[in-house]
Amino acid sequence: MPPYLLGLRLAGRRVLVVGGGRVAQRRVPALLAAGADVVLVSPEITPSLEDLVDAGRLTWHPRPYATGDCADAWLVQAVTDDGKVNAAVVGEAEALRVWSVRADDADASPGWTPAGGQVGETTVGVLSGGDPRRAAGIRDAVVSGLRDATLESRQSRHKPVGVALVGGGPGDPGLITVRGRQLLALADVVVTDRLAPRELLDELAADVEVIDAAKIPYGRTVTQDRINEHLVEHAKQGKFVVRLKGGDPFVFGRGGEEALHCAEHGIPVIVVPGITSAVAAPSAVGIPVTHRSVSQEFHVISAHVPPGHPDSTVDWPSLAASRGTLVLLMAVERMELIAGTLVEHGRPPETPVAVIQEATLPGQRSLTTTLDAVGADMRAAEVRPPAIVVVGDVVAVGREIDLGRSP
Repeated sequence: MPPYLLGLRLAGRRVLVVGGGRVAQRRVPALLAAGADVVLVSPEITPSLEDLVDAGRLTWHPRPYATGDCADAWLVQAVTDDGKVNAAVVGEAEALRVWSVRADDADASPGWTPAGGQVGETTVGVLSGGDPRRAAGIRDAVVSGLRDATLESRQSRHKPVGVALVGGGPGDPGLITVRGRQLLALADVVVTDRLAPRELLDELAADVEVIDAAKIPYGRTVTQDRINEHLVEHAKQGKFVVRLKGGDPFVFGRGGEEALHCAEHGIPVIVVPGITSAVAAPSAVGIPVTHRSVSQEFHVISAHVPPGHPDSTVDWPSLAASRGTLVLLMAVERMELIAGTLVEHGRPPETPVAVIQEATLPGQRSLTTTLDAVGADMRAAEVRPPAIVVVGDVVAVGREIDLGRSP
């Protein structure tokens, strides 16, 4: 019999996810986007899920599933690699009359997760007799029509080959380019990282392989060499690989290294530019990086190497002497040292500074301060990556525009 489609409003409701692998990595961001109170039970989880835990977005119990875990849940997702565990989870949920979804066995699953897509305030959900690949193709066509843009189906006769380096934008999945979405719809393999828009993973067909290449600051990481190998290995197998990155692939994204590695191995590369967070984060809170009569230039600086370090190639004295806007990436842990260096070389201590955390995402918040106080104020506000720091008089312009209040 055909299933009954229902839109669940999960805001504030407990959803249990048992399993911390690739399926969980795809489904958890969509549940969080719906406002669910997600509880994750799994001995191990992917780096991207760990990043969400560290950010306080969900609760993780690092252990195997145990009887009683389904209590008080409104919805249960059984997504482990062990069929017996999934069956036990669904059995407990059924006994409690709680709806559940079993990822490994559609016939034994009380509920199915539709291929979903979002266009503005319209949510599209498609089921196709338990065939997730066909459902995803139909979903893509419907979403394409709603966006009034041509989204190629996964059965396209002109499927690309090789590797596509796709800039996913600053975080909000609506800010990826149309071309980026088109190529994602055609991917056989998606190599993603922690700053790419995670909710887009839930729109992929079930058979698309997702490789987590997250690099967590001061935590778990996948080496760049291994990422390069993933791209070449899968492309040589005839698969179309999308490297989904945050921001723009060539703005501190190491996309150039990936493109060179592919070229050395004869793999064709498509580059899809993305909106870099260096511009998007200030814009999201109403700060123009340039403004007539205030700043005619802006500098984007990677601060992963601090001032004074022998590996630093940044001319901090020249930046301090300029009147241009400074946009600092990867500066959270070093901002006090950077601020002191800028003041030492001539930037006024009262220079306005803005710090924007998780720009364009639901957790976006901003802090406005001055160069001489930024270190202490960031500590007091417990600012954590990802965050962008803007130094310059354009911050005062942003105050007048007044988009900088945290939502």
